[in-house]
Amino acid sequence: MTLVDIHHVSRRYGRVQALADVTLTLPEGTIGLVGNNGAGKSTLLKILLGLLKPDAGGGTILGCDILHASTRLRGLVGYMPETAAIVPMLKGVEFVTLSGDLYGMPHRDARRRAHEVLGYVGLGELRYRRLEEYSTGNLQRLKLAAALVHDPQLLLLDEPTNGLDPEGRGSMLRLIQDLIAETGKSVILCTHLLGDIERLCEQVVVLHRGTVVGSGILAELRRGASHRFEVGWLGDGEAFLARLRAAGLEHERVNAALVKVAAPPGWDASRFFSLAQESGAVIAHLKPEEEDLEGLFFRVTDAPPAVRTHYEGAAHGH
Repeated sequence: MTLVDIHHVSRRYGRVQALADVTLTLPEGTIGLVGNNGAGKSTLLKILLGLLKPDAGGGTILGCDILHASTRLRGLVGYMPETAAIVPMLKGVEFVTLSGDLYGMPHRDARRRAHEVLGYVGLGELRYRRLEEYSTGNLQRLKLAAALVHDPQLLLLDEPTNGLDPEGRGSMLRLIQDLIAETGKSVILCTHLLGDIERLCEQVVVLHRGTVVGSGILAELRRGASHRFEVGWLGDGEAFLARLRAAGLEHERVNAALVKVAAPPGWDASRFFSLAQESGAVIAHLKPEEEDLEGLFFRVTDAPPAVRTHYEGAAHGH
């Protein structure tokens, strides 16, 4: 089944164009939704949930019309919001039961499932504790339990590791990984932490200024990049570098005998040996570098320095 199939979707808030003519088709699986602040991620999630109507365009999610089937759609989708959205004075099991009620479950089934999913996410011993007493990490687990209570086909996770320390972040990512492996549920993960998406997702959607600038299997999108190599040598380095320049290869000096080289797609790495031989040098080190999600993001968005600095930290969870 096609997970998401939307066409020419646009949404404006006053003079701000949040989404502009977005067309997107996604198969089932694990999908990362990435973009800088104001890219349109939250607006897209709300439209996919049926909580927000687009100004133009339409489509389906899990076969449900996003314009007319919002109630049925929310029965198929579990949503973990970025904000805590807790109800004061409720206990953990009461909060998750309430979520099941709102998803349309019979109350008795919601209560039973609440106990099950709280145990699954590691909150079994805290189920009768008031939400005000929960730590940030436990609140994140609680929100995941609430998203799972009605056993949805699709999970929309908005910043699931938000506010967590490195240990808590790792624990949450392992929980989501295990959930995907055990249940086979599809997941759309919205986060500014690029490392989370690389760890969990097979596919990626890059939003930039309200438009989709990249979408597909991560490995396939990387193939569109120039290949990068670390190249080290022995012998006449200046003559070798001159040969690289003559071949149209951009390079960045790492040290006296090591450079990083950007080569065009289809470049035959054996040509480095030929260029070295022609210059009287000998290749002592040759290592291909695979483009990571950070590099892909910068390439497809042509991100300015301020955005680049933000994501260089976010990519590693800083």
